[in-house]
Amino acid sequence: MTATQDDRAVPTAAPATRAVHVTRSLLGYGVIAGPIYLVTYLVQGLTRDGFDFGLHAASLLTAGSLGWIQVVNFVLTGAMIVAAAVGLRRAMPTGRGRIWGPLLLGLYGLGMVAAGVFPADPAFGFLAGTPDGPGTVSWHSLAHLSAGGVGFLGLVAACLVLARRFAGLGERGMAVFSVVTGVVFLAAFAGIASGSAGPVTTLPFVGAVALSFVWLATVSGRLYRRLAADC
Repeated sequence: MTATQDDRAVPTAAPATRAVHVTRSLLGYGVIAGPIYLVTYLVQGLTRDGFDFGLHAASLLTAGSLGWIQVVNFVLTGAMIVAAAVGLRRAMPTGRGRIWGPLLLGLYGLGMVAAGVFPADPAFGFLAGTPDGPGTVSWHSLAHLSAGGVGFLGLVAACLVLARRFAGLGERGMAVFSVVTGVVFLAAFAGIASGSAGPVTTLPFVGAVALSFVWLATVSGRLYRRLAADC
């Protein structure tokens, strides 16, 4: 019996469909990473004695006997961001920014994982009994700060690289959103990296982190829906 044209197409179509499903699953992590991180952060901030959203950075939640919760939050969220970056690379096989955009986003995810592996020191009155001010900086706290800084710069660069891609595709709204996210995050990071602690620097940085997760979810969601429409 001679195989029909449809019969011959089945073996190649099935692997292609599986590949799309894998890519969509990876992109899905970019959608859920933000809600998981932010809810975990907010619950801790509301329940741990002495934590002040206007004064204390999320990194300080890695200190103390309950610090493992924020450590897991950093590591898990970072891993999801790396997965989303892989999904972006798979979903963007051609075009401007297809390599550097996902790589820089992956660097952000790895920086977050490393920030969880190396916990921060208590500071600015948290944990209870800790003197006000930044205090001494241990080697693991320095590694935490360095990993976070490299990762944050990777996020800013990813936003700008993908902004160029969106602009080239005529997606002006996404291009503007990407630039705004990158610039806002860079400004907020510069504020908190200055070493000052207080509502003027801490709260804008929390807002910038939330904005970055909205951006990541939007980018991942658009590619997810595009792949779904092609199936």
